[in-house]
This record gives sequence, structure tokens and C-alpha cells, in this order.
Amino acid sequence: MSNQELPSGAGQVADDYPEVWEAYAALGKACAESGPLDARTRRLVKLALAVGARSEGAVHSHVRRGLEEGESGEALKQVAMLAIPTLGLPSGVAALTWIEDITDPS
Repeated sequence: MSNQELPSGAGQVADDYPEVWEAYAALGKACAESGPLDARTRRLVKLALAVGARSEGAVHSHVRRGLEEGESGEALKQVAMLAIPTLGLPSGVAALTWIEDITDPS
């Protein structure tokens, strides 16, 4: 992913601190390759982690990447629905709206 494709905050860090960004990217690659999960499963897990962290920006980012990788909007929305019994209705609904910001823009 080029710096131009990154969200504004991450892109700014990548531009201003390229050595930090390179180390961060290498860590992400090493973590992705650390076990048997396939790319689709990793993407859904990362989306779920962003939902659990209540990070709207990270949810947007993982939804964009998921769609680019061919994931369906319905599968991405199901992640928010699965959050409801664990995180609570308000958190799940918030996540659903963040996902729909990208999957169903008005």
C-alpha cells in the first residue's frame, strides 16, 4: 500500500517517519504470516478487533480493504451483528453504521 492510499493520519506518519512506518509494516506482515489463518479470515478478524476497540477509522479502513479484496458488504456487516451479544447493542449498532459508511454511502 502506498502512502497515497493510506488514511490521512497514517499517511502523514508514513511520510514524516518512514523508518517507523517501515517497521510497523514489517510487524504487520510478520503477524499475518505467524499462523495458518487465510487472508479472508485475517481481514474479518482485524475488522472485529477494530469494532471491539471502537475505532471508527480502523473499521472504515478494514471495510475498504475487505471490499477491495472481494469481501461482500453483507459479510462485513455480519461482523457488527456478531458484536452485539459480546459488546452490547450500542457498540454493535455503532460498528454497523461505520461499516455502512463505506458499504452503503448515501
